[in-house]
Parts: sequence; C-alpha cells; structure tokens
Amino acid sequence: LTFPLMPLNRGMRTRLGCLSHKSDSCNDFTAILLDKPNRALKMWPITIRDCHFFSFRRLSTEEATRWADSFDSLLSHKYGVAAFRAFLKTEFSEENLEFWLACEEFKKTRSTTKLASKAHRIFEEFIDVQAPREVNIDFQTREVTRNNVQEPSLSCFDQAQGKVHSLMEKDSYPRFLRSKIYMDLLTQTQRRLS
Repeated sequence: LTFPLMPLNRGMRTRLGCLSHKSDSCNDFTAILLDKPNRALKMWPITIRDCHFFSFRRLSTEEATRWADSFDSLLSHKYGVAAFRAFLKTEFSEENLEFWLACEEFKKTRSTTKLASKAHRIFEEFIDVQAPREVNIDFQTREVTRNNVQEPSLSCFDQAQGKVHSLMEKDSYPRFLRSKIYMDLLTQTQRRLS
C-alpha cells in the first residue's frame, strides 16, 4: 500500500522533525507544543504550554526535589504532573498518566446521570481493545473493568488504575528521575537561588 504524500507546512515539518529526534530535553521539543504561550502568567525564560513547569517562579528547588521522595509526591503536585506528562510524551506513553488522571477526575463525579457516560467514555478511550489511547493492562483486569462499567460506581476503575499506577511507578518514574527534563528542571530552580 502506498499513501499520497501530503504537503507539509513549515510548522508541521518542525513538529515532525522535533519528534524524530526523540530527545527528552524540554528545550528540544518545545516546537511541538502550542505556539501561543499563556502571557497572563508570570514566566521566566521559556513560555510554552506543556513545559510551563520550567517557567513558573513559584516552583522551588525543594518542591521539585521532593518529587524524588515518592511517585505519589510527584502526582500530588500540579507542576510535578506537568513535568511527568512532558517526559511521558517523549516516550510516547502519556496515555498511562492521562488514564490515571481521568480516573481521579471520575471519582469526583457526583451526578449519577453523568457517571455512566463518563465511565463509558473512559473505557472506550483507554481500556477497550484497540482504544485510541489504550493502556497496557492484563486481560483479566480489562474484563473486570468491562463488567464494572456495565453498572458504574466511583470505584469501577480502581483495579485498572492501580495497575497503571504501579506500572508508571516501577517503570516510567525511575526513568523520569534520571531524565534530562527533570535534571534541567532542578538546574533551573537552583539557578534562580544564586
């Protein structure tokens, strides 16, 4: 099979070129992010959407260092989640974090009428076989979750969310702590102190 080549505009070529280098340096993949930074926020040197954790003046070295204490410490900090998301994008595995975050948001649902539609949306996006952003879980967990979604409750994704959390904690999190993204973040926050 062959597909006709589509002409690429300069922006798309830049984005694709950036992805092909697959660097985990935030500075190296800024071109694939949104072109319009949020100017309402007080930023320093970089103004890009997914790497905004580099630019917020309020992030201290102590806070960023605390992320290395535990995976849950990282996930409990909004800039930690942003940094981890940027790292996972370089590994093409951000669906794990997106699923975990969707489950956390799902647990806040108070409307029983919205519960079923949200549960089905999450299942179809992350759990179902061939889902657009399918997470890596075992068959048994997938089937338990499928059954849970038939009569959804706030805990219907708990088993799958736990498996994904464990996978990220044992696999992606240690690599994140060694990544250039995290090291650059620590360096940037330390530079502000000197």
